[in-house]
Amino acid sequence: MSSTEATTQGAVFGVLTDAALERSRKRLGVPQPQHNPPHNYEVTWDAVRHFAYGYGDDNPLYCDPEYAATTRWGTLIAPPTFIYTMGEDTAPPPDEETKALLKGDPFAGLGSYQAVMEFEWWRPLRLGDRCRVLAMQVGVVEKKSSFGGRTAHVTNDYIYTNGEGELVAVRRGTWIHAERHTSKKRAKERLKRRPYTPEQLAEIDAAYEAETRRGAQPRYFEDVRIGEEIQPRVKGPLTTTDIIVWHMGWGMQLTPPGSFKLAYRVRKKAPGLYPPNSLNIPDTVQRLHWEPERADELGIPMSYDYGAMRETWLAHAITDWMGDDAWLWKLRCEHRRFNYIGDTTWVRGTVVDKRQVDGRNEVHLEIRCENQRGEVTTPGTAVVLLPTRDEPVTLPEPPAPTLDAMVRHELERYGLQK
Repeated sequence: MSSTEATTQGAVFGVLTDAALERSRKRLGVPQPQHNPPHNYEVTWDAVRHFAYGYGDDNPLYCDPEYAATTRWGTLIAPPTFIYTMGEDTAPPPDEETKALLKGDPFAGLGSYQAVMEFEWWRPLRLGDRCRVLAMQVGVVEKKSSFGGRTAHVTNDYIYTNGEGELVAVRRGTWIHAERHTSKKRAKERLKRRPYTPEQLAEIDAAYEAETRRGAQPRYFEDVRIGEEIQPRVKGPLTTTDIIVWHMGWGMQLTPPGSFKLAYRVRKKAPGLYPPNSLNIPDTVQRLHWEPERADELGIPMSYDYGAMRETWLAHAITDWMGDDAWLWKLRCEHRRFNYIGDTTWVRGTVVDKRQVDGRNEVHLEIRCENQRGEVTTPGTAVVLLPTRDEPVTLPEPPAPTLDAMVRHELERYGLQK
């Protein structure tokens, strides 16, 4: 959308205005059609394997159909955050009034940063499954940034069902939209980059070598002790190659897929998604994740990862710890710092509680991503359901039985009526 279009709709390109906030509030509870097709229409062996390899996971539950057939699931299943790559749009066709309401971006030109992500999973996506998604905005709050500028915290819900219409998961995400001139005030000198020593690299390699997976050996609820730590996972040092391999499994998400003429068609409709680079060549806005020059233009000292990567790394550490027979039910995390190219992330977790509630054997974890400077970039919490020696895990029920009922539940959760 051009700056002229934004201005005519009550927004000013790159500036957070009262009109922009009001336009965003009018979208609360309105199903939003998804303009990009999903990266995957179906759960396939290749798609799941490419996704798992993209974050460094070769768990045979996800990567080997013969092994997966011997587990309690009876088939290959997808990793928890694989839902990012799926979701055929299930929003109803909008009428003319809704089209006008949803046209354009009220926060066009602002920096957008993922702040919080929360998941609930109720059943796995299995080999051959298709998936549908209903997206809607459920919150918008204005806050002051640490530099005195205005920011808008926008929360979106994504509700997923499988091909049979059964509820699979919900993903609730909050993004911060900040004016570029305030984000450029970040203190770049705080990022001190030094080459890794041979000793530091050896420590990382030793951690990779020591990693084990619980796999087919059940982790029983009775055996877990409050205070015990899960085996850490190391991710890094992060390279541009890691970002590329991640995209091979994850897709592009923001920019529609395709290159050359396909990209041109998208650029013709939405030129704002392709700002020019130093050679005046239009290129995706996402390139700040692998092009340091673009990150610098936006006031960020170095290219950095995606929040979804760290969410997936946390899930990887948990699923390796809990084993094939358990179930990752809930995950919530906050992205508080950038994870820059060259950083090494240590994924750690501790058991903080265990409860038996309504037939569920819950283990509660505090988890975090921590960089080589000792900074916690992403703290979080998780709830895992474990088997006992007498009973297997029973999958949790969603808080509402149908998609329509789930929509009502989510709107009530955020104090909205629909």
